[in-house]
Amino acid sequence: MSVSVLSPVSVDVTLQSLLKPKDGSAPAKGAACNSRLADGPWVFDEMPAGYGPGASENDVIPADTPHQGVLPQEYRTASTEELDLRIRAAKAALGERVVLMGHFYQRDEVIQYADFVGDSFQLAQAAKTRPEAEAIVFCGVHFMAETADMLSGKEQAVILPNLAAGCSMADMADLDSVVECWEQLEDIYGTGPNAEGKVPVIPVTYMNSSAALKGFCGEHGGIVCTSSNAAKVLEWAFERAERVLFFPDQHLGRNTAKKMGVPLAQMPTWNPYKPLGGNTAERLQDAKVLLWHGFCSVHKRFSVGQIEQARREFPGVRVIVHPECPMEVVDAADESGSTDYIVKAIAAAPAGTTFAIGTEVNLVTRLAGQYPQHHIFCLDPVICPCSTMYRIHPGYLAWVLEALEKGVVLNQIKVSEDVAVPARVALERMLALKPAAAAR
Repeated sequence: MSVSVLSPVSVDVTLQSLLKPKDGSAPAKGAACNSRLADGPWVFDEMPAGYGPGASENDVIPADTPHQGVLPQEYRTASTEELDLRIRAAKAALGERVVLMGHFYQRDEVIQYADFVGDSFQLAQAAKTRPEAEAIVFCGVHFMAETADMLSGKEQAVILPNLAAGCSMADMADLDSVVECWEQLEDIYGTGPNAEGKVPVIPVTYMNSSAALKGFCGEHGGIVCTSSNAAKVLEWAFERAERVLFFPDQHLGRNTAKKMGVPLAQMPTWNPYKPLGGNTAERLQDAKVLLWHGFCSVHKRFSVGQIEQARREFPGVRVIVHPECPMEVVDAADESGSTDYIVKAIAAAPAGTTFAIGTEVNLVTRLAGQYPQHHIFCLDPVICPCSTMYRIHPGYLAWVLEALEKGVVLNQIKVSEDVAVPARVALERMLALKPAAAAR
């Protein structure tokens, strides 16, 4: 199997040309993980059974996951050119009343309108720099919009253009399951500190989690981490506790703790559907890091075989993967790091460097276009974008912006104060660590 090297055009344009050829020929087989990726995402708004086509299409979606209502027909049938004119006109009319945030994994057709582009935490922080904006339109996923709401001004409205833009990883850990886990751990460990003053266990949640779980951490002495400050956060936690309960992404937790010298034998996985998470009480007593059974379906697609293929085809290739990838993939790569790390590594590299990147394909393809002096390609030869980022489309963006022009706020994401207050505590504990870090 040959490594697929995408041209520096958008992923959406590539998918359209491969899956819906204008010459009437058959779609390219095996080019994408789902042939329906070429359809407008509104097709899937009336199908509440899943996340939609893309990397998370086979993940189980919780029953209470938000679903998007029907997008008005005028936005579904509008041409690319018409949507572009309408979005730009609405932005111009709104001026400083609105600020647009675009996540690295978002499609180029949306990113082009963003006032800020970055990872989840960078964007939440960026929103704080625009207190004059009445509305923050967050072109990302649900947990990111929640964080932006908690860190922005009380009078600012945070808008998610498509409510179906969630995160299957974040959904793999819910508050009820974490509370049940915590109660079982308290039964085993107790709650009192040891002779050194350390509590038995402390919760750490990845930024890619609900506001409710951030609030749980705030209430239980815990903290939030990002993909670039996870090691510093674990150090902070070990200064205060004998063990860490890390959720929802097992891979970030395992890869980080392993680099810190924690043996794999002391990192059991907690499966919320099994008694004691599928462990014995003895194994839990010996644990240092308890890893929630969660994962990112985008990063789970990368494999050691893909890295080996890239090295065969491109001797001297520099392989960088995201720490949400499985441990064996991180071990086989040259480097691992957050999206911000990947972007900065490529920007700083000498001209002519060949990069094989293990993260979401929209970012990889965009970087290939931004840095033509390098040879940059995605490790995964199959085009399979993040299912939920894919749900944001210019049609939804035009819809919410034109409504704002009329004084109507659509798809507002609002975190209740009873959740936001403890969640901010966990976030502020992270912010107090230096240097300030970037997220996924």
